[in-house]
Amino acid sequence: MPDIEEAVVVENSTSTTALFGKYELGRLLGCGAFAKVYHARNVNTGQSVAVKVISKKKITGASLTANVKREISIMSRLHHPNIVKLHEVLATKTKIYFVIEFAKGGELFAKIAKGRFSEDIGRRIFQQLISAVGYCHSRGVFHRDLKPENLLLDENGNLKVSDFGLSAVKDQIQTDGLLHTLCGTPAYVAPEILAKKGYDGAKVDVWSCGVILFVIVAGYLPFNDPNLMAMYKKIYKGEYRCPRWFSPELRRFLSRLLDTNPETRITVDEILKDPWFKKGFKEVKFHEEYDNKESEGMEKVKELNAFDIISFSSGLNISGLFSAVDDGDRFVLRGTAEKVLEKVEEVAKEERVAVRRKKECGVELEGLNGNFGVLVEVYRLTEEMVVVEGKRRGGDVVAFNDLWMKRLRPRLCDAGSSSCSTSSAGLR
Repeated sequence: MPDIEEAVVVENSTSTTALFGKYELGRLLGCGAFAKVYHARNVNTGQSVAVKVISKKKITGASLTANVKREISIMSRLHHPNIVKLHEVLATKTKIYFVIEFAKGGELFAKIAKGRFSEDIGRRIFQQLISAVGYCHSRGVFHRDLKPENLLLDENGNLKVSDFGLSAVKDQIQTDGLLHTLCGTPAYVAPEILAKKGYDGAKVDVWSCGVILFVIVAGYLPFNDPNLMAMYKKIYKGEYRCPRWFSPELRRFLSRLLDTNPETRITVDEILKDPWFKKGFKEVKFHEEYDNKESEGMEKVKELNAFDIISFSSGLNISGLFSAVDDGDRFVLRGTAEKVLEKVEEVAKEERVAVRRKKECGVELEGLNGNFGVLVEVYRLTEEMVVVEGKRRGGDVVAFNDLWMKRLRPRLCDAGSSSCSTSSAGLR
């Protein structure tokens, strides 16, 4: 069983331990420097997913923490059939869990290792890659670490771009209009990154796509050498040789992708018009996904975004990204938002406190003499758990503490304690 002893777990009817009472972890799919990826099954739906487990101890540096935050932000807004979908993000005090789409076919790298692809199959995979990369670029996202290890295949052989940990967004572009962070995998890195003078994120992604296309159809890297500096020299000069089985059209197309001059290198828009690329190409049809499941007239339960979830867990301090909880606190309860609010209203009535429902899932309480105000908001954490947040809205601090800390909070926690910070507390 994977190491999840510090996670919020419950025993289900079959006595197997499930992560957050929802995901049953299975075999290890992959292991990196900062994360492990497991196959998992949603115990409620039976759906297969992948769970990326990141140890907070390994991302204590500012740059690594920023990468994780950026990856969550980016993946949560990318909805494309050739990009791995992020289902949700969960967190404990020591770990962060990315629940993502499971690609049954595994890494493209493993497939290539068994033998190169034909030019026609390679073209189909490359078309899907460009569709995904072009989509990212149109939304101001640059992957910066495209390689076969980060490209997955589903059960039908369709491509899924994954691992946005080194991705950049437009906000990172400096005043010269370029990115400057040195990143990427040596064999796939563009020559302008090696020059250390700044680079265009879209241009370096196109270069990496060119290397990937070469690898798919050749079965080996265009730029390779046991000596890293010698390999960098080949990349910088664009020294590579195509195998004899490459068609003339593919050779010409690759020369445009692997152009060492980023100014004249082919763009995504130009790729879409290239004769070799266009053969058999079917433009991907898709729609943005939005969750509009709430029925008309029902109050919308405020969903926690991934940053909120992480900020609630100690160990990765990114709370500065959010509005502070002044004169209040947060805690986790097992139950539904509606049950929590009903309990709040019940206590408020007993205490003779005025109650006003908000449009989103929350209530405002006010002392009958106007001596204090309390805002109580409830966020859905999982299907079975919520986060309750209580804030003082002006007035007397003593009166606020008397209602919130001594009467309302303990009643919500059921146990009469002010420390219900884990899922052990609940409303029934």
